[in-house]
Amino acid sequence: MSTTTTTTTTTATQRAGASDPAPGTAAGVRPGPLGRLGVWVTDNAKGVTGVWLILIIGLGAFAPQVEQNLSGAGWQADGSESVAARELAQESFGGNASSAIQVVVHSTDGPVTDGAGAEVLAQVTAVLEDEPRIADVVAPMPGATLSQDGTTAIVLAGAGTDTNEMVRVATDLKGDLQDLSVEGVQVNPTGSSLLWSDFNEANLEAMLTSEMISWPVTMAILVLAFGALVAAGLPLLLTLAGLVASAGSLVLINELVPVSIWAMNFAMMFALALGIDYALFLVVRYRASRMGAGRSARDAVAETMDTAGKAVLLSGATVLISLSAVMLVPSPSFRSMAGGIMLSVVFVLAATLTLLPLVLFKLDHKINKLSLPWVNSGEHRSARFAAWGERLWRRPVVWGLGSLVVLAVLAAPIVGLTTAMPSIKVLPEDSSARVGYDLVQEAFGEGAPGTLQVVAGEQDADAASAVLASDAGIAGAMPAVPASDDSGLVMIQAVPTVDPSDPALGATVDRLRSDLPTSALVGGAAVENLDLKTQLDESTPLVIGVVLVLGFLLLLVALQAPLISLLGTLASLLSTAAAFGVARLVFQEGYGSGLLGFEPQGFLDAWAPVFFFAMIFAIAMDYTVFLLASAKEHYERSGDPKDAMVGSLAHSGRVIFAAGAVMVAVFLTFALSGPLPPKEMGIVLGVAVLLDAFLVRLVLLPVMLRLTGRAAWWSPAWLRRVLPTITFSHG
Repeated sequence: MSTTTTTTTTTATQRAGASDPAPGTAAGVRPGPLGRLGVWVTDNAKGVTGVWLILIIGLGAFAPQVEQNLSGAGWQADGSESVAARELAQESFGGNASSAIQVVVHSTDGPVTDGAGAEVLAQVTAVLEDEPRIADVVAPMPGATLSQDGTTAIVLAGAGTDTNEMVRVATDLKGDLQDLSVEGVQVNPTGSSLLWSDFNEANLEAMLTSEMISWPVTMAILVLAFGALVAAGLPLLLTLAGLVASAGSLVLINELVPVSIWAMNFAMMFALALGIDYALFLVVRYRASRMGAGRSARDAVAETMDTAGKAVLLSGATVLISLSAVMLVPSPSFRSMAGGIMLSVVFVLAATLTLLPLVLFKLDHKINKLSLPWVNSGEHRSARFAAWGERLWRRPVVWGLGSLVVLAVLAAPIVGLTTAMPSIKVLPEDSSARVGYDLVQEAFGEGAPGTLQVVAGEQDADAASAVLASDAGIAGAMPAVPASDDSGLVMIQAVPTVDPSDPALGATVDRLRSDLPTSALVGGAAVENLDLKTQLDESTPLVIGVVLVLGFLLLLVALQAPLISLLGTLASLLSTAAAFGVARLVFQEGYGSGLLGFEPQGFLDAWAPVFFFAMIFAIAMDYTVFLLASAKEHYERSGDPKDAMVGSLAHSGRVIFAAGAVMVAVFLTFALSGPLPPKEMGIVLGVAVLLDAFLVRLVLLPVMLRLTGRAAWWSPAWLRRVLPTITFSHG
């Protein structure tokens, strides 16, 4: 039974002279809380518009600063030994910490300390000493930072500020430093701060390229989905409002707490995808109520908010809950990324539930302007998806097994998935950090870019040096250097025998931590990566467990049905596993790397499982809420399991299909350009949405509704007494 025909208006009675129903109500139907919110918004249009203008203009004034203000640093495990070592190195050793800048000067015309090379070294030193955020500047030293053949030297610029600010220092100085290159002498700053600076630059370019591709594609899909240019533009305008507000907010928050630039990158992508989802759901429902059922504009807003608006609110809550679990990872970058996405979702959700109803009310029939000739603007129920539901109802086992086989085959490669922290290969080959990295490796040894920093008490200096000298994983160690203050510490720098991304380095660090004196702390940029990976490996099961439990509880509260809430939650794991199975084939094994234009690292980045799982689950539950909310609405009206299953596909299938297509288009554009991490993001999320929207939600979940029948909606009496009463039918 169509929901657009069950809540009737009394048009015949009104023609006979009966009084109109109260504003915002169909005859005899009182709107629920969200319906009343929609009516209130339309009655207070000037105030609501004013608030949003203040938000957009006020926060929008800060939005252009987002790329300059936010940083790429914060990829560390708070409380780890390596972070403690870095802090001591910065305080007591002139800033010679992992975030220090290494300026590599390489000569092809003889010793770099003679002639033009000597002049360039002097100029490099002058530039660094003029920068107040740089601590001690250390000239090249033979046997340490001057190569044996004399052609490559490293000028060390100590970190005089925190890691986030050092990334900005790197961005400010790298151009001036590279410009000091002359014929026969090449200058390339490198180090972890430069790595993030170069990555941010490449990532920004990739984001802009992806947006240039995704917005026209998205608009085309929306025009086809809505059948009208004006209606199709509403989701994009809504998303833009949310993005501007969230970007400005992140800039302000960054003044209090450091925020990773990735927070904005992910927020931009996620807000675009979710904003379109939410707007699709509301606009389709409004058009069905207003143009299809002939309700007044206020009645249509009330019904839209009570049905589609309620599903959107619950979906947004699910997304926020899923992403909040990432906050359990004790790493600033992860917490700021999750926080950035959550902030954008809050703004998009607020715009969907306040600004969009007002825009729909004001535009009213104008939303169908510039419509395609074959479009029926009031059509809510899709005959094609109703027929698809009937097909699934007749042969559930065949379709269910078929979808499970496809998902299982794609998920199988996940068994051999390995993860590690990103290597230098995430950067373009011509980036300064990568060129400098390669020069250091050629001149000082395979492990030189990942030099370890051991900070110990003076009394343990000899013992620590002995351990380093005898360890097979260490190619060489420098003499102990006393602290520049009265802390009583020494630092010993040791060069590993392997590249910083080699798994063998982890075994070396573990062995050293076991053998070194108790006062010794092992740090360095490569070790910080290892400690973060260890923290991620420990946090991932906890995050996944919390996401699953909270997702199930929210579905249970929304649907009041334990069985289908559990099945809907577990179904999300299938598309997630399949997406990571594909990710292993692409990024670990290198299938399609030539087509996508990247150099495979031989592993998936270690942050991907925990962060992508939360994002995939959030999106999957988004579609789950849309489908099951529609199914529950039908079941509340008819009590018929078939009507619930077929009706949910008929009324929400087209929206899920269109929203899924938009999300896939948005995500996959990130796989077409830029450095490796955005490609991983685009492929993993794009494949996950493709499988979840089109296979899990439009095939497997309806089949589950078919096979479980009335049991899907059964709830024990004690549970109904405990849970709040939530219905999805209007009135």
